[in-house]
Amino acid sequence: MYLSSKKVPALLLAGITMLGLCSPVFSQTAESKEDPLLNIYRASPTKINNVVHTKLDVRFDYAKRQLIGKAWITLKPHFYPTDSLTLDAKGMDIRTVSLVQTAGATVAKFPSDGLLKAARTTPLQYEYDGKTIRVKLNKTYSSNDSYIVYVDYTAKPDEWKAEGSAAITDAKGLYFINPDGTDPKKPIQIWTQGETEASSVWFPTIDKTNQRTTSEISMTVDKKYVTLSNGKLISQKANANGTRTDTWRMELPHAPYLFMMAVGEFAVVKDSWRGKEVNYYVEKEYGPHAKAIFGNTPEMMTFFSKMLGYDYPWVKYSQIVVRDYVSGAMENTTASIFGDFVQKTDRELLDDDERLGESVIAHELFHHWFGDLATCESWSNLTMNESFADYSEYLWFEHKFGKDAADEHGYNSMHNYMESAQYRGDHHLVRFHYHSQEDMFDAITYQKGGRILHMLRNYLGDEAFFKSMNLYLKTNAFKATESHHFRLAAEEVTGQDLNWFFNQWYFGKGYPTLDIAYDYSKPGFAGVTIEQKGEKIFDLPIAIDVYEGGKKTRHKVRITEKTSHFSFPVNGKPDFVNVDGDKILILEKTDRRNLATYVFQYKNAPTYRDRREAIEECLKQQTGNADARATVIAALKDKFEGLRAIAIAGLKMDNNDVKTAALPILLDLAKNDPAAPVRAASLKQISKLKDPQYVALFEAALKDRSYLVEGAGLVGLADLDLKKAYPLAKSMEKDARGALGTAIANVYAQNGSEADVPYFATNLANSTGQDKIGAAILYLGILGQIDNTALVTKGVDDVTDAITSFNNNWVNNYIMNLMQPIAKKKQEKAAASSGELRNELSKQASHILQTVQKIKEQTKED
Repeated sequence: MYLSSKKVPALLLAGITMLGLCSPVFSQTAESKEDPLLNIYRASPTKINNVVHTKLDVRFDYAKRQLIGKAWITLKPHFYPTDSLTLDAKGMDIRTVSLVQTAGATVAKFPSDGLLKAARTTPLQYEYDGKTIRVKLNKTYSSNDSYIVYVDYTAKPDEWKAEGSAAITDAKGLYFINPDGTDPKKPIQIWTQGETEASSVWFPTIDKTNQRTTSEISMTVDKKYVTLSNGKLISQKANANGTRTDTWRMELPHAPYLFMMAVGEFAVVKDSWRGKEVNYYVEKEYGPHAKAIFGNTPEMMTFFSKMLGYDYPWVKYSQIVVRDYVSGAMENTTASIFGDFVQKTDRELLDDDERLGESVIAHELFHHWFGDLATCESWSNLTMNESFADYSEYLWFEHKFGKDAADEHGYNSMHNYMESAQYRGDHHLVRFHYHSQEDMFDAITYQKGGRILHMLRNYLGDEAFFKSMNLYLKTNAFKATESHHFRLAAEEVTGQDLNWFFNQWYFGKGYPTLDIAYDYSKPGFAGVTIEQKGEKIFDLPIAIDVYEGGKKTRHKVRITEKTSHFSFPVNGKPDFVNVDGDKILILEKTDRRNLATYVFQYKNAPTYRDRREAIEECLKQQTGNADARATVIAALKDKFEGLRAIAIAGLKMDNNDVKTAALPILLDLAKNDPAAPVRAASLKQISKLKDPQYVALFEAALKDRSYLVEGAGLVGLADLDLKKAYPLAKSMEKDARGALGTAIANVYAQNGSEADVPYFATNLANSTGQDKIGAAILYLGILGQIDNTALVTKGVDDVTDAITSFNNNWVNNYIMNLMQPIAKKKQEKAAASSGELRNELSKQASHILQTVQKIKEQTKED
C-alpha cells in the first residue's frame, strides 16, 4: 500500500497564493490516552483453520452494485482438531453453506468445475451475524484432513459501512465506478481493495494476514470489458448472452487481503521480464503513454532481484490504473492497482520533480517480496511490509537517478515523519496497542521505518544488510513474519546481537534531539560535545569527519550518554568537523558553528544533506555576507537539480548584490537547464523583477514542452502585460494541465471576468484524484472575485459535491478553511455597498457559510 501524502502539493499552495486565498491551518490531535481500544493488546490472530485454496465464480449486478458469487473454500485445521469454522463475510446475503464431498480420500489442490459439479453437497448448520459465518462442520477434522465448504452468496458493498483511514479512505472492498454510465467523463469500472480486512466484503474467507491460500477466480463480464486478477489468465469462455467468463489462477499462496479483481475498458500495453508477462492497464487515451509511466518496471524487477539475491517470485506482474481509488496504490499479488494520479502524459511527466510515479511503482513492486512473499503476521508488525517498501523507493532512486536524488527523497521522507509526529503524536514502529489497524498506516510505519532501515544499512554495511534481507526472504517465503524474524536474519549474517537497535527503533518511539558544540582551545585537538535533549537517551553509532589540510579523517564513534565528549587529534584548527558524516540519523539538531564552516561544507562535504544544510544557512545570510552570497551563487550550478531549485527559490532578488550576481545565471538556467523545475524556478525569480525587457523570455517559455515552464512563463508575462497574457491563456486552454492550468487560472483571476468562470467549472469537472482538490481551490479563487450570485452559488455547490466525494475529513477541513475567508470578504464588501449589490453579496456569503456548516456536520458524522 502506498501512503499518499496528506499535504497539499506545492503546486496547489502556489495556486492559493496566486489567487489571494489564505493557507488553511489545521489542528490535529494525537489519539486520546483514554480511548479504551488502546488498552487492547493486538496479538496475531489465532489460527484454528487454514485456508488452503479459494475458488470463486462471480458476476456483477451493476444496477444494484452487487456481486453474485459462489465460493468453494478448501481448508485444513491448523493443529488442534476442530468441528467448527468461522469465516469473515461482511454485509452479505448468504443463501447456502454446504460441505462439498468429492470422490477420493484427499481434496484436489485445484478442484475443477467438473469435479465440483460431480461432488455431493451436504448442507451445514451455520449462524450469520452480518460479519462472520459460524459453521458447524459435519464431524471433527484433524490437521491431516482437508475439506471444502461451499458458500452461495451476494456481496453488497455499498450497504457495508466501515471506517477508513488517512491511508485507505474507504473500506467496502468492492467498488462500482459510474456503473450506470451517467457520467460521460468517467469510465465504467469495477475494482477491489482488500487491505486491511475488506476482501471479506466481496468473498467469504478468513481475512487475516497470517492466512495463505492459492486462488482461482472466474469473472463473468460483458464481452467488451477487460479483466485482471491475481495469477495467470488460464481461460476465456464466450457465453451465448454476450458475456465472457475469464478465469485467473494463482498457484502460489498469498494472503486474502492481496486478492484483487478489476473490470473495465482498458488499454493493455504489453511488456515482459525474463519471459514473464509485464502488462500495463491504463485508460485508452493514456495507452500511448503507458510505457512512459511504467516502462522502467522490467529494469526495477532486475535490480531488485539482483540486489536481494532472490528473483521476482510470481508468475506475472501487471499494473492497472483505476478511477476514484481509495488510496495511493496497492500491491495485490501479481496485479498492483494505482490511483489515477500516476496516469500522466509524457509532457506531464517532465514536471514530476519528486518522481512520484517512479517511487510508487517501485514501492508496490518491492512489496512482492516484502509483504506478498513474506507477509506481516499482524497489523502490529506492518513495518515488515511497509517500511521495506518505503525504503525500496530510496534504493531505486539511488540506482536509477543517483545518490543525490535518493538522499533528497530520504530527506523529504524524514521530514514528513517528523512533521506528522508533531501533530499526530509519536508511537513505536511495532505497536501492539492501537485504536484501529487502519491507524498503523502512518508516517511512522512508512517514512520513519524506511529511515530506520537506512540507518541499519549504514551500521551493518551494504553486503551484510542485503545478505540479511536475502536470508530473511529465503527463511520466511510464503510465511507470516514479525520484526524479530528480520533481526534474527541480520544477527545470523553478522554474528552481532542487534537487540539494542531493534529495542530502540522498533519497540521504542521518538528520535534524538542533539545540541552540538565544538572546542578548539586545547592545542592539537578538536573537541566535540554532543548533548541529547529530552528524557530518552539514544545509542547512536555515527561517523564524525574532521577536515583539515585538504583531507578528511573519519572517526567512528558511538553516542551513548546524555552528554558525550570526543577529542580528535589535529594539526591546527580544522576547517570543518562534520558530525554524522554520512547524514543517516533521524534527528533534530542545534549545530553551534560559524558561517565559514558552512561555506567550506558546501564546497567539500559530499552528501546531498551536507550541501543542502550549507545552502540553507547561506541563504539566510546572502544579503549581508559576501562568502554566503558566493556560496548561494555557486549552488545555482549545483550538480543536482533539486539543490539548484532550492538555491534559486531562496534568492532575495530585491537585494542589488544578489541580483547582480544571480541574474546572468538565472537567465541562462531559464533557457537551458535540462530540468524543467529549475527552468521554471528561474523564470519565477526573474518575474519578480517586473522588468519589461524580459517579455520575450516569458513568451519563449510558452513554447516549452513542460507545463511547469509554460505556467511560469505565462505568470511572468501576465505580471508585465495582462492584456497580452489573457488571449494567450485563452489559446492554451485546450491543453492546460498541471502548472499551466494554475497559471491560466491566475490570469483569469487577475482579469476578474465572469466570462471566465466556465473554465474553472470545466477544469473541476474534468479533474480526477488529487488534481480535483487543486481545481476546487482554483474555482474558489475566482468565486471570491465575482459578484454574480448564480455563478457563486453554483460554483460553491460544484466544489462541495467534488470534495465531499473524497469522503476524507482532511479534504473537507481544507476546503472549509478556504471558504470561510471568502464569505468574510463578501460580508465586508456587502457592508461597504448598498442596494441590490449589498443584497446579492449577503446572499452569497450566507450560502457559503451554510455550505461550510453542512460540510462540518458531514465531517462530524464521518
